[in-house]
Amino acid sequence: MLNAKYQACIEACSNCALVCETCAAACLREDDVKMMARCIELDRDCADLCALAARLMSRDSAQAAALCRLCAQICRACGEECGKHQAEHCQKCAEACRRCAEECERMAA
Repeated sequence: MLNAKYQACIEACSNCALVCETCAAACLREDDVKMMARCIELDRDCADLCALAARLMSRDSAQAAALCRLCAQICRACGEECGKHQAEHCQKCAEACRRCAEECERMAA
């Protein structure tokens, strides 16, 4: 059962982590992988931070708000980078990152 206090943010973070992992994997299969390098780097960092933020919120950690502030920053950066690419997986990732950043900012406020 999710910590009800953070449910929306936990769900957004968990979804973003999965979408970022999917995007990174798809980017690695693109014809011009080198062009996707920054996207892949940010996808991986974002996925890791989102997953950790969800875990900290689920256990009501005192560090959850601080990590969510950082998570929102990486989500914004990842969303911005993915938004530059026309690939469907990048566009879906950009949207998931924007939603997650909004939830993390709301949670950490």
